[in-house]
Amino acid sequence: MDPFPEYSSELVFETDSSLQLLLFIDKRSSSKDQLRQVQDYLETLRATCAFELQIIDIEDQPYLAEYFKLVITPALIKVLPEPRHILAGNNLVMQLTECWPNWQSSVIASEVRQPSLDSQNALAQSVKAMQLSDEIFQLRQENEALQEQGLFKDRIIAMLAHDLRNPLTAAAIALETLEGQWDASPNKVVLPPETMTRLAHHARSQMQVIERMITNLLDASRGKSSELKICPRKLDLGALCPLIVEDIQSKAEAKAQYLKMDIPPDLPYVHADSDHIRQVFINLLDNAIKYTPEGGVIKLCILHRTTQKVQVSIMDDGPGIPLGKQKAIFHDAFRLERDELKEGYGIGLALCQRIIRAHYGQIWVDSTPNEGSSFNFTLPVYRT
Repeated sequence: MDPFPEYSSELVFETDSSLQLLLFIDKRSSSKDQLRQVQDYLETLRATCAFELQIIDIEDQPYLAEYFKLVITPALIKVLPEPRHILAGNNLVMQLTECWPNWQSSVIASEVRQPSLDSQNALAQSVKAMQLSDEIFQLRQENEALQEQGLFKDRIIAMLAHDLRNPLTAAAIALETLEGQWDASPNKVVLPPETMTRLAHHARSQMQVIERMITNLLDASRGKSSELKICPRKLDLGALCPLIVEDIQSKAEAKAQYLKMDIPPDLPYVHADSDHIRQVFINLLDNAIKYTPEGGVIKLCILHRTTQKVQVSIMDDGPGIPLGKQKAIFHDAFRLERDELKEGYGIGLALCQRIIRAHYGQIWVDSTPNEGSSFNFTLPVYRT
């Protein structure tokens, strides 16, 4: 059994030894070796002078390192009797050998114990005050984060209530029109089959918009710390992309935009979760449509970048993104100043990043102001 305690929860000496020492270590193996050497050497000196040693892990109690103004570890500090003396570095035993006679002399010279105890109490109180100050600072940070999160959720709820109205209204109108076709009234207008098919497709696409909005918000509410659950399987992007483009085509047509695909016929399968990757495509294409001006062109390109990865790029003719903001746009709730009055929550790109990283891929943007943007991401090639 070690003769000394390995860790100290607070700076309180338990014995009445006049010589009181602190040994600061970290979690490196070399620091642990120094601890053992110092412990073994001090044990050989115990007969020459009574002392107490406390072992402190600097990572567990950083406020103590701040109080003693330590810059390196391991470090051995003679706290009492005063004056304080600090030894630091990788040769503590050698330094201790030189200092021990002086430390013994300081103990002999300090015959009145009460001043030492007063100094000890003052030291413990100062360190305790610093510890409490650090805890208050952490609590203040946590409180500010909770307030910010609460404001963000309030804003999301208000925007969701507003934005849900459009797709709900559109779906309701389409369904009411279709329902009217079963009306027995002799004066009813009979719609051609292709119109009814288009209305049904429109109602379905609007319900998908609502579903995506709810999914995005649920994923955002789980926060960064939660694990994103994916079920990767063999996935054919060449077959998936036309289906996605078909679902979103009406939004592009409403702005007279041309959506162009460039997908090679020999594109390999990828190893990915179909639902989550569809969500990434939809989020990026929605953004491209939103920022591309009327009559603009949006391109969806896929290439077999390496034997291990496939790269997807979605390019637009929008206003572009300033260089200094191109990483920040993937942060939760981040929005460019120009977009404060636009619809959206500032969470779509952050969710895309979480999904792609869960697939061990990368996502980034190449953009030049006033010349458009290219959002790119990679997915792993499927291996049998």
